[in-house]
Amino acid sequence: MSENKERIKCLIIGSGPAGYTAAIYAARADLHPVIYQGLQPGGQLTITTEVENYPGYPEGIQGPQMMEDFRKQAERFGTDIRWGLVTAVDLSQRPFKVTVDESNEVFAESLIIATGASARWLGLESEKKFNGFGVSACATCDGFFYRGMNVAVVGGGDTACEEAHYLSKLAKKVYLIHRRDELRASKAMQHRVMKTPNIEIIWDSVPLEVVGDKTVTGAILKNVKTGQESKLDIEGFFVAIGHKPNSDLFKGQLEMDETGYLITKPDSTQTNIPGVFAAGDIQDHVFRQAVTAAGSGCMAAIEAERYLSSLED
Repeated sequence: MSENKERIKCLIIGSGPAGYTAAIYAARADLHPVIYQGLQPGGQLTITTEVENYPGYPEGIQGPQMMEDFRKQAERFGTDIRWGLVTAVDLSQRPFKVTVDESNEVFAESLIIATGASARWLGLESEKKFNGFGVSACATCDGFFYRGMNVAVVGGGDTACEEAHYLSKLAKKVYLIHRRDELRASKAMQHRVMKTPNIEIIWDSVPLEVVGDKTVTGAILKNVKTGQESKLDIEGFFVAIGHKPNSDLFKGQLEMDETGYLITKPDSTQTNIPGVFAAGDIQDHVFRQAVTAAGSGCMAAIEAERYLSSLED
């Protein structure tokens, strides 16, 4: 093939814990993996401050530094890590045609998709300002830092209720802020929240602004029925209005659920197309942790290696 029709044995799209771990395993299996990093090299952890729950870092580590460590380890074994955004894929035949930055075409014998999912945010400027300094989209990741403090969770679905319940075991007080007068969560989750003494639901309210100095000290709320504004004194502000899987590229080609998460076979990272694997948050809407993403990246690389070996038999 000509230079702009490059053929790649194992192509990985995405560079978070899943993508980098897949690269480490694929490189050690002599698959000569190539990673295209995408818009956010390192994934969601690059906008996370302290990570304390990943094994092997007893003192904790900054999210961006951790992803730098992952990247260096992948490079050490020969991974070709490239800048570039995958803008189109054609999975109708092998090798799979992948278009990068709208013009450069490469062809992949196997494909590992690790494009992740993005937290849905409220769209407040102050939310961006304090992201990592009191504002979070993951209670399981960051809840420990708010032990004994007052925190708020925004949302009314199962995710919000789960986050509030999780935080109730750590925080002094948890305010659940919801724009309606009833929760959207399942009845079981609603009951769990209602009977937890240190969770208080603030109905019919939306956050207008997160306030603070270097870190969050409060939130300005507006009652949607009365228009009245009030200040809530909190030290942690958790947005739990869902995640959007970064799967638009694969619509019409790969099986996905109603919200866009890629569907993989049980106990596998294999998608509905042989040779195409999905790892990390792009196919996991339950756990969404760095360590589980890394685990599935390992699985994807091992399955890709077995798939390529089966073609040679």
